[in-house]
Amino acid sequence: MIRKNFRRPPLQEPNSCGCRTTGFLQPLCEFMAGYPLWIFCFLAIPLMISCSGKRHSHKKIFHYNQPEGISTLDPAFAKNQAIMWAVHQIYNTLVEVDRNLKIVPSLARRWEISPDRMTYRFYLRNDVYFHDDGAFINGRGRLMTAHDVVYSFTRIVERSIASPGAWIFNGRVDSINGFKAINDTIFELRLTRPFNPILGILSMQYCSIVPHEVVKKYGNEFARHPCGTGPFRFTVWEEGQTLILGRNNLYFEKDSNGIRLPYLDGISISFLDSKATEFLEFTQGRLDFINDIDASFKDEVLNKRGELKKEWQDKIVLYKRTFLNTEYLGILTDSSNPLVRNSPLKIKSVRQAINYGFDRRKMILYLRNSLGTPAESGFVPPGLPSFDSTLVTGYKYDLDKARRLLAAVGFPDGKNLPPIKLLTIAQYSELGSFIAKQLEELGMKVQVEVVQKSLLLEQTAKSEALFFRGSWMADYPDAENYLSVFYGKNPAPPNYTRYKNPAFDRLYELALMERNDSTRFGIYRQLDQMVMNDAPVVPLWYDMVVRLVNPRVKGFGFNSLNMLELRKVKMQP
Repeated sequence: MIRKNFRRPPLQEPNSCGCRTTGFLQPLCEFMAGYPLWIFCFLAIPLMISCSGKRHSHKKIFHYNQPEGISTLDPAFAKNQAIMWAVHQIYNTLVEVDRNLKIVPSLARRWEISPDRMTYRFYLRNDVYFHDDGAFINGRGRLMTAHDVVYSFTRIVERSIASPGAWIFNGRVDSINGFKAINDTIFELRLTRPFNPILGILSMQYCSIVPHEVVKKYGNEFARHPCGTGPFRFTVWEEGQTLILGRNNLYFEKDSNGIRLPYLDGISISFLDSKATEFLEFTQGRLDFINDIDASFKDEVLNKRGELKKEWQDKIVLYKRTFLNTEYLGILTDSSNPLVRNSPLKIKSVRQAINYGFDRRKMILYLRNSLGTPAESGFVPPGLPSFDSTLVTGYKYDLDKARRLLAAVGFPDGKNLPPIKLLTIAQYSELGSFIAKQLEELGMKVQVEVVQKSLLLEQTAKSEALFFRGSWMADYPDAENYLSVFYGKNPAPPNYTRYKNPAFDRLYELALMERNDSTRFGIYRQLDQMVMNDAPVVPLWYDMVVRLVNPRVKGFGFNSLNMLELRKVKMQP
């Protein structure tokens, strides 16, 4: 249904470069005012516009690099961190996750939940406008309404779109009346059964709100012509070189002093594929932050305690906090699979022996410079309210226990135990070698095979990898996200180990129905302990968000989901 085009009020602020352009061209002129003329001409001539190229030193542009590249700016395909970071700048969701992992309003001012917890009613803001685009009347962005929410969510589950995010609603939302606009400012979501993490799911970038006019205009090219309601708007994207986002001067959020966000004038994203080059650019002041610390420069910057070395302390600001990401080794457990049927890894005691057979604390100290916490509890990481290391016990380094377990199932000191192949990627080859070396003390022979990431993902999805390195980063701040990895009715992904335990499945389904948070958290812990007992995974460490930041960057906040939040960032000269 085509909706009435709600016009926004006229822009009060003139273009900083003096241009008279409107619609989708205006952001380019405004943004490029601070750049040399040749850059502007290179970008602008194909668009048949002109503008002054005088440099304005006051422009505050945040620069970061994305080594993985960005394949799309369509939120329906926001399947990895690189895409999610960029999408988060351009779009908004109904709700979002704050620094403390609490669900807070965004496009929705508030919401109500029905007594049976099956219907969620959201009351939307009435002051949110889409970015300017030629698809709108006169190229001016219109008011966002509840009908846009219906369109955006319906689009995610349409088979013709083939969104990788379709799983967030499949089997959870009423297939007929799941999404409904009561009027322009009230949206209703109807579930098939209670599902407590649904608000967290609605904070995911998949659930960003898009305008139907722009999607229709560009079709498959919408991925390269994004239009949202976010703090920054699309300006220029030069494939493999630079993505530039300019400030949205009509963004709806303001700070506590009534100043409209964001503070930045724009964002510039480069795509250098070398982490060493990225670090060099950062040290020379051409990048404002680096996410995570690569092995190529880790020891140069940090000591073994995970602190900045003295020579860097006045040049770099180090940010660290808990990250909802568990690094692990996965073990295929489907006994009907020939790989499992003919492997000693089908035996629980062997899997438990591997868990006991290497020193996680030493691994973190020497291979990670203390960045992370040894995973000696469950699969669910710290930072979530249900986490309790005293109630969920995992594995600590204990060679005697490991030897006893192997001996009990006919492999004393590893005798008669065939070699086991561990699949990993180049980034974690040293880690694999460390574990293999330690397991040699048990008489276990582990062969580390390094493969391309794409191949590893393909093999784990097809159950063709018996023993593999993996990681699980939370999509939303609820332990259910981690426990769903072991739900027997789930395919791969997320159930890469093909773990199936009827008792686990019954308890997992009970947790989904539980309304009391305390009771539900207790069930989560029982489920996590079941997984540890059966050992389909070998938890390695609970990760940590690590950022190296230029000292001139202020207000650089982030949460344990490691989202890139730039709305309140300020840049000092």
